[in-house]
Amino acid sequence: MLLSSGDFAVYHAETHVFNVLVPRFGNLAVRANREKLMKVWLQTEYFRRSGLERDAIQARVVAECSSGGDFLRILMESIAQKQNMRRWAECTPEHLLYVREIKKSIPDALIVHVIRDGRDVAMSLAKQGWIRTFPWDPGRDLMASGLYWEWVVKRGRELGRGLGADYLEVRFEELNLHPQESLTAIGTFIDHELDYEKILKVGLGSVSQPNTSFGDKDKGQAFNPVGRWRSLPPEPAAMLEVLLGGLLRELGYEVSVEHPGSLSLAARGGLYPAWFTTKHWLKSHTPLGRFVDTGLLQSRIG
Repeated sequence: MLLSSGDFAVYHAETHVFNVLVPRFGNLAVRANREKLMKVWLQTEYFRRSGLERDAIQARVVAECSSGGDFLRILMESIAQKQNMRRWAECTPEHLLYVREIKKSIPDALIVHVIRDGRDVAMSLAKQGWIRTFPWDPGRDLMASGLYWEWVVKRGRELGRGLGADYLEVRFEELNLHPQESLTAIGTFIDHELDYEKILKVGLGSVSQPNTSFGDKDKGQAFNPVGRWRSLPPEPAAMLEVLLGGLLRELGYEVSVEHPGSLSLAARGGLYPAWFTTKHWLKSHTPLGRFVDTGLLQSRIG
């Protein structure tokens, strides 16, 4: 929607700078690490979608970059300059966990945190198979996905509160049901006019072609990504409400299940978030992190 509003650089890709590139290539203040990064990155779809000249972006990154924030800024500024645009926006969902680092390296960054009903998010993540269960706990993809949503949103809100006036929360459902009202608030926050009718006419990306993991399931019906969780059978729907009910209520979502659930469910509700925290720490603070989730980068090569 921002890209369709005008004067924003158009780059149809997530960048995965802080959650993949920095863990994989280490301290970018080291020239050898920058050279290794560019050798790999220039082979990816991320580079091809940028529309930039290979030699120019490589030379600038090697000469000027000293951090993940520098790489992100150099990349997006270069795209904006090539397109003669004044502003840029980037959306890699997992970057929410790195807003402190982003703000430190890009001081004028503004963070818009779009929060969606965790039950709908869990269905989407489970369908795509993005969140892995423990080897001894197969068939719990929906549960693990819901707990991942809870972990990320809680951590993101905690980090966001530390940014003060440079952090804004937006409800996905309100953005869908009352787009102009939500866009007006976002526009005030970023000091940029956001006209919903203009955005619809331009219709870049998912504005005109919804980015959904559910394919043609609802073909012939009006597209509606809000409340899809209501199609779940009673048992898994209740399971999600038991696990996520506290945060859902805190965020203002309606929750009908009140009972605490089984001890087994409660144990999983503590174990998975602990693992997510441990994995994130290892990826961010140890050499082991250089070998975590690199498949995402490798899959875009060639």
